[in-house]
Amino acid sequence: MKKTMLFALTLLVLIVAGCGNNKENTEAPAADSKEPVKIKVASLIPPMTDILDIVKPLLLEDGVDMEVVVLSDNVQPNEALANKEVDANFFQHVPYMEQFNASKGSKLVAVQPVYDAIYGGYSKRYKAISELPEGATLVMANDPSNIGRSLQMFADAGLIKLKEGVGIKATQADITENAKNYKFEEVDLLMLARMLDDADLVAMTPAYASPLGLTPKKDALITEREDSEFTITLVAREDNQASDAIQKLAKRISGPEVKKFLEDNYAEIALPAF
Repeated sequence: MKKTMLFALTLLVLIVAGCGNNKENTEAPAADSKEPVKIKVASLIPPMTDILDIVKPLLLEDGVDMEVVVLSDNVQPNEALANKEVDANFFQHVPYMEQFNASKGSKLVAVQPVYDAIYGGYSKRYKAISELPEGATLVMANDPSNIGRSLQMFADAGLIKLKEGVGIKATQADITENAKNYKFEEVDLLMLARMLDDADLVAMTPAYASPLGLTPKKDALITEREDSEFTITLVAREDNQASDAIQKLAKRISGPEVKKFLEDNYAEIALPAF
C-alpha cells in the first residue's frame, strides 16, 4: 500500500513538473517573436502613395506593419480617419484638415509636415498670364481651403483684388475688383486636370498637374508665394497621435530616404518640408 501511494505521488510530481516545462517551452518563443503592430494609412495619388511605399518596409523594421489604403476622392480619407477605419492619412494640407474639422466636428491633428507642393495656374490656350482675355474662365477646387488658396494666388498675380485681410479664407464674395470680368468655376479636386481642355486657367497642385506632364517652374503661368501655408502633412487623430506606431511613421516619413526620393524625382514640384 505504501509503495502504491509513493508511486502515485512520484507520478503526480512528474506530471506537474512536465506541465511546468511545457508551459515554459510554449511561452518562451512567443516572447521572442513579437508580432508587428498593424496600422492603416489612407492616401490618394502619387507622390503621396509613392512616399508611403518607400516608408512601408522601413516601418516593418521598426515593428509596424502598415497597410496603404488608396481611396478615390478627397473626402474619404478624412471620413475614414475620423470614423477610425484607418489610423492616419497622408494627402492634405493643414487648412483643408481644419476646414474638415470645423464642418464635421472631428478631431484630426497634424502630425508631421512632409513636402511643399508648388501651387500654380495652368493653361492650354495661353503662354502668358497677360494673354488672358476679358471674361476668361478661371477654375479652382471647390473646397473652402483651396478656394481661398486659389483666389489669393489670383490676387497676388494682379488678376483680382480681395477684401483686405481675408487671405486664404477668401471666397468669391470677397472679390472687390475684377477689372476683366473673369468668371470663376469651382469643381471637385479630381476634376481639375480634365478642366484644362475647357477653361482658360486652372489652379492646381503638382499632384494633379504632373500626370499631364506639367511642372510649376516650366509650365505654370502663375504660382503662389513661397511662404505658403499648404504643406502636405501626415494627419492622425487626437486620440492616437502620440501612439508608438504613429510616431514611428512620422519619423520614417520625414527621414533621409523620403528626402532623397523627393529630391531625385520631384525636385521641380515638391520641396521637402523637414
